[in-house]
Amino acid sequence: MKRKLFAILMLFCFVFSSCKGYDGSETQTKDEGDDRIEIGMSFDSFVIERWQRDRDVFVSTAKEMGATVNVQSASGDIKKQIEQIEYFIKKDVDVIVIICIDSDSLKAVVSKAKDAGIKIVAYDRLVTNSNADLYITFDNEMVGTLMGTALADNGAEGGKVLMLEGSPLDNNVPMVRNGFLEVCEERNMTIADAINCDGWRAELAADYVYENEEIVNNVDAIMCGNDNIAGQVIRALSEKRLAGNVPIVGQDADLEACQRIVEGTQTMTVYKPVEKLAKRAAECAISLAKGETLTGDDVTSIFDGTYTIAYIGLEPVAVTKDNIDEVIINSGFHLKEDVYLNVSEP
Repeated sequence: MKRKLFAILMLFCFVFSSCKGYDGSETQTKDEGDDRIEIGMSFDSFVIERWQRDRDVFVSTAKEMGATVNVQSASGDIKKQIEQIEYFIKKDVDVIVIICIDSDSLKAVVSKAKDAGIKIVAYDRLVTNSNADLYITFDNEMVGTLMGTALADNGAEGGKVLMLEGSPLDNNVPMVRNGFLEVCEERNMTIADAINCDGWRAELAADYVYENEEIVNNVDAIMCGNDNIAGQVIRALSEKRLAGNVPIVGQDADLEACQRIVEGTQTMTVYKPVEKLAKRAAECAISLAKGETLTGDDVTSIFDGTYTIAYIGLEPVAVTKDNIDEVIINSGFHLKEDVYLNVSEP
């Protein structure tokens, strides 16, 4: 009987001890999960080549710093983007990073997020009148300046320029335009015509080339809102056997644009070191989540239409045939064999 009582007592102690240890372990694991910084990231779409690179670098940097990132794409649908931000609010994330579709349509939902104590980072595109905690991008006026200078230096000075710009809902577009028009005024270039490609739909630029042959045939240069638009324009010009006859510029340093530069059909693209932008944005997002003040020589301020907010504007670089090896290949942005795929290396 004594042996039975002893065995029962030992079994009771073991079970009690095991249960107590399990409960403590579960609570500790859950607490660690709760302390992890959570970031929601809503992209316009992944149609533009560079966004995939932005995403990968941002997510990698954030994870290295101990944060989790929930990435979603709105596929160019502003209603879907608002729904995504609403979802992040319900998930009670610490920071929402927005690559907006429409700069003017997110004020209400951003205000709701901020009321919930969530920090907002406007990535690459300004969310106007929203009092975001940070707007981080490249110097868009300088992008326009580089475009205009490249065209003027390649025969368009004193001539006519066609402007095939990006989405009118993207706040970066008028900034680029301002920089471009300043150069046009300085270098005596007149605007033959200008259109916007709604939703950054590059095929609209190609349609313009097909439908406005007289204008296109009489301009001295073409400014394209990005490399995707430039690609469609050059494809349309190729069918008319005009590709390479007129200077064309774009931005983003897409691989195909770099290939066109070494082939001679595109004059210049604006390289924006997205790795640097995405990494800096991830660092800032985590600092904001921790309640820290953003610091650094690159942190200034900008007016969003209603509020003065923190601003970081990184410097873009003009890429031509002369410096493409140095800027694009040596930096690892694209591989040499890919850039020179269709031509012999210099």
